[in-house]
Amino acid sequence: MPATRKPTLAFFDFASCEGCQIEFTNFGDAATLELLSHVDIVEFREAMTETTDQRIDFALIEGSYTREEDRARLAEIRKRARVVIAYGACASTGGINALKNHQDDFADYVYGDDATMSHLRSGTARPISAAIEVDYEVLGCPMSKEELLNVISNLLHGTRYFAPTYPVCVQCKRRETICRYDEGDHCMGQVARAGCGAPCPADGVPCEACRGFVEDANLPALEKVLVERAGFSQKRAVGKSRMFTANLRS
Repeated sequence: MPATRKPTLAFFDFASCEGCQIEFTNFGDAATLELLSHVDIVEFREAMTETTDQRIDFALIEGSYTREEDRARLAEIRKRARVVIAYGACASTGGINALKNHQDDFADYVYGDDATMSHLRSGTARPISAAIEVDYEVLGCPMSKEELLNVISNLLHGTRYFAPTYPVCVQCKRRETICRYDEGDHCMGQVARAGCGAPCPADGVPCEACRGFVEDANLPALEKVLVERAGFSQKRAVGKSRMFTANLRS
């Protein structure tokens, strides 16, 4: 009797630092070996030289969609993949790349004298869902390893993973983490989408909403708190709340 074929998994990258793929390599031996007992990784530029042009069960796409010429490559991946997972903040919402959408002279700041070189040209930073249908999003910068395992585990069991829709503050309360505002700091956990486990506030680092906002987030109230309790200027409050969410607000 032939051995049962394991589902195949492949990584693809677009406009990104590829940090979410690097984060995958930080799972550790135990988690990685357990995952490899259930799936075959057939393309992963950060860790192997092999590639594939065959059908794929799970396509993990990192990076935002910034060039029209990338549409055909995304469509080809979609055509070959049974399940497409937007992998990390850039792929899910445009991420920090989307800051460029609010600044006309970003190329001068980033590339200096090389700003006019043709191969550096790019357009609006958008999530990959602007080009193709996406089945799942694994949010965060970098993406949450635990959430990725939950998504894959549910897929392997024929069920669906649902990300939390409540704010990060809920997870801080559960961990009994002292509020950053009570420490004289700032934070955006009150409107940031949970699911990461709130590791940043627990380590004394403000939540920067890298997983995006909860539905119907009260952004004027967020700016007011940043001004009145953290001492930010109005301009800094608007800029801070846009860092990872530039495509989610004006």
